[in-house]
Amino acid sequence: MCDELIHPGMVEDPRLSRRSFGVLTVAAAAVASTAYAQTDVVEKDVEVKTPDGNCDAVLYHPQAQGTAPAVLIWTDIMGLRPAFRDMGRRLAAQGYVVLVPNPFYRSARAPVIGPSFNFNDPEQRNRLFGYRAAMKDDGIDRDATAFLAYLDAQPQTNRNRKAGVQGYCMGGALSFRTAAAVPSRIAAVGSVHGGNGLVTKDADSPHLLIPKTDATFLVCQAQNDDKMEPKVKDELKAAFEAAHRPATVEVYHANHGWCVPGGQVYNMAEAERAWTALGGLYKSTLA
Repeated sequence: MCDELIHPGMVEDPRLSRRSFGVLTVAAAAVASTAYAQTDVVEKDVEVKTPDGNCDAVLYHPQAQGTAPAVLIWTDIMGLRPAFRDMGRRLAAQGYVVLVPNPFYRSARAPVIGPSFNFNDPEQRNRLFGYRAAMKDDGIDRDATAFLAYLDAQPQTNRNRKAGVQGYCMGGALSFRTAAAVPSRIAAVGSVHGGNGLVTKDADSPHLLIPKTDATFLVCQAQNDDKMEPKVKDELKAAFEAAHRPATVEVYHANHGWCVPGGQVYNMAEAERAWTALGGLYKSTLA
């Protein structure tokens, strides 16, 4: 869920402006002031060709020679920005080839927000919702296929090992769709504060895609999402069990958005807990 009742107030990152975004992020891997700067990771801004156009994205891989499993990261509703570059860099440092695309490339290049974003401002909020509305289900599936193909085309990617996908906020649902669109490649799915949009009454509800996947799932729900719709976690567990898909569904002691630095609800302790859980998921499924 990504509405004003869940995302409180301001999201801020002083590194973020359209003018300086490219300059800052190119150098970010070597600058210690970034949250998770890693000198053993190669970072590259790239363009990924999809059936719907060219998607601006950032690619990471370990600097050491050899190959590694691939992981796709779907951002939250505020898109590709320095906080998610930090997260991609951190994951790559753990031994993965990582792609973080701009999910809104059909509408605008990243970043789609400025140094501060007020989620309680209807004008700002509705602009993001408009970008999200331009992402139709079939387009998301095409994107997922193109992103995995791009990752597999990298010489650093070990194509003999399965890939993972993780998503935040709206990215949780996109991760479910990715696993269903490319089931032969995706072995691990992580949804972090994916919200109650994972289970809806609609025919395209993400939980209905579970039988089409061949993955192990980690679903980390926010406590306020769970409070609003406490049955969602149980419906997810039932769907995983019916599809015979291994899954962990757990409510974290933090609110929607807790895992992404810069927001008012960021909770470092619970964010680190989610990172640990994702690390365990990948080690057990992508080996």
